[in-house]
Amino acid sequence: MVRAGLTTERVTVAGAELADEVGLDRVTMSQVARRLGVKDASLYAHVRGLEDLRGRIALLAADEKTIRIAEATAGRAGRDALVAFADAWREYAREHPGRYMATQTPMQIDPELAAKAPGPRRGVELTYGTLRGYGLAEPDLTDAVRLLRSTFHGFVALEAAGGFAHARSPQRSWVRTLDALHTLLEHWPPPREEDSA
Repeated sequence: MVRAGLTTERVTVAGAELADEVGLDRVTMSQVARRLGVKDASLYAHVRGLEDLRGRIALLAADEKTIRIAEATAGRAGRDALVAFADAWREYAREHPGRYMATQTPMQIDPELAAKAPGPRRGVELTYGTLRGYGLAEPDLTDAVRLLRSTFHGFVALEAAGGFAHARSPQRSWVRTLDALHTLLEHWPPPREEDSA
């Protein structure tokens, strides 16, 4: 690749593409530099280092994933919204495994950069909006968000690792998992005593 036009965005995208190919934890500044056809030192004019690059990959991925979920859930509510949300989440994780992992890995991100990135904030709004369709309010809303995230991430992580060796197809289990989540959300248990204390 040519050196001309090297930007922070191009460095971030190159890092994201590499993360999808080899895994987020195996991305190095040297590999990104080779991919862009530049010397390692050239990257530091655009990112502060590997941690900064990973943070930027996480924000890029959050934006991409959020856009996909927003498009999938637009105009939907209840079970339709839940399924569209979940399917968009899973498809993104399958298509962009390294980028997806960046959205699930705690990391230090420049607060100023994070404040300008709409993806994470919009992602939270979409999740809460989907769950409000079930009539949930706090603290149940936060508990339900955690349940969805745990279920979706757990499923896609196990699937990516080849953890579903049973003859039954993962797709059928996915559909039934979403049916079960929908039923649970419609019949959310009443608050426990300690929740009102």
